Amino acid sequence: KIFRDHNMSSSDQVIVVLGSQWGDEGKGKLVDILCQNIDIVARCQGGSNAGHTIVVDGKKFAFHLIPSGILNPKIICVIGNGVVLHLPSFFKELENLEAQGVNTSGRIKVSDRAHLLFDFHQIVDGLRESERAGTGDSIGTTKKGIGPAYSSKANRSGLRVGDLISFSSFPEHFKRAVKSKFKRYNEFSYDV
Repeated sequence: KIFRDHNMSSSDQVIVVLGSQWGDEGKGKLVDILCQNIDIVARCQGGSNAGHTIVVDGKKFAFHLIPSGILNPKIICVIGNGVVLHLPSFFKELENLEAQGVNTSGRIKVSDRAHLLFDFHQIVDGLRESERAGTGDSIGTTKKGIGPAYSSKANRSGLRVGDLISFSSFPEHFKRAVKSKFKRYNEFSYDV
């Protein structure tokens, strides 16, 4: 009832759905409801470790990186610079949505400043969790590489979507990023 009584058609209005717990708060469902009256849905942070499911006319749609607003054909979805983006997961999610009849063409914008999450981040996530095992410090990570990717972002050794544009220097930066993890965790199995 709150949303029906609220005039959300004003072009100068911004609505923020912010989670302040550990997830499972219903953010995705709320965004889906709000999408009926807005033009853009932006995801500002996070990675593919969690997600939510939206059911429309009995059909289930799983979301991990792409904002659920994509189900509304008039919505433009933005993946912002605070997101750590695992490209294989992103493209798989995109492929699944397209296979279910969702037209995503031209409707998803990705910030060139979003950090890339690589498979080596996932390996490091598992190694960190193994180090903590038996110490009482285990955090129960999903091993999707979110923490290590944010660590790379914070210490400015991470690669961003925009780095893919100047691909001639990308391999050197990528090898340097992996090498720093090799130093910390000894040589683990990863093909650079």
